[in-house]
Amino acid sequence: MTAILSNLQAARKAIVQATKTANRNVADVRLLAVSKTFPAEAVREAYQAGQLAFGENYLQEALDKIGELRDLPLEWHFIGPIQSNKTRPIAENFAWVHSVDRLKIAERLSAQRPPHLPPLNICLQVNVSGEQSKSGVAAEEVMQLALEIASLPHLKLRGLMAIPSPATDEIAQRIPFARMRAMLEMLNSQGMMLDTLSMGMSHDYPAAIHEGATIVRIGTAIFGDRTLGGEK
Repeated sequence: MTAILSNLQAARKAIVQATKTANRNVADVRLLAVSKTFPAEAVREAYQAGQLAFGENYLQEALDKIGELRDLPLEWHFIGPIQSNKTRPIAENFAWVHSVDRLKIAERLSAQRPPHLPPLNICLQVNVSGEQSKSGVAAEEVMQLALEIASLPHLKLRGLMAIPSPATDEIAQRIPFARMRAMLEMLNSQGMMLDTLSMGMSHDYPAAIHEGATIVRIGTAIFGDRTLGGEK
C-alpha cells in the first residue's frame, strides 16, 4: 500500500468518525485533496485510490497539472488568491473557485467562462477571523457581495469558504466555523439557497465538520509535508 493510499483511507475514516460524532450524514461532506506543490504523479496516485476532486493555489502549477492529467476525469478547484489578470485561465479550466472576495473578480470570471461549460461554482472567501494579512471579504459585507454575485450569469454561487486563525484545541477551532455556519444560514434566510461551507484543513477539519462543513480541504494529511507555506 502506498503512503498516499494509506493517508487517504485514514482521512476518509476520520471524516466518517467526525460526521458520526456530529450526528451528520457522511455523504454530506466532500474531501478536497489539496495537491498544490505536489507533482502530477501524486495526483494520479490519489485518483487511483478513488479521489476525484483536487484543490490548487498556484495557477501556473495547476495549469501544468491539468494539462498533464487531461486523460483523467478530475474535478479541479481553485482555492488560492486571484489576481485580475489571471481570471481567464481560471474561468476556462476549473469547476470550482473557493476564493472570490471581490465583485470585480466575480464579474471577470463570469464574463470569461466559456459558454459551452456549465456555470462556474463559486464560494465567497470570508475573513472570518478579521486578520489584516488574510484575503477575504469582511463578515459585515458578505450579504451585499453575495447578492451582487448571485445575479451574474455563468456563475453559480454555492456558499462560503474560510481559513480561520490557527487554534490548538477543538473548542476554540469551532468558534469561527460556527460563525461561518451562522452566515450561511443568514444568507439562506434571504432566499439564497446556498449549500456549501468550504472550511477545515488537515489540522482542524473534525471541528469544521462539527459546525457544518460540506467540503474539507486536506493536503498535508494526504500528500505529506510541503516546503511552501499556505493551505494545509
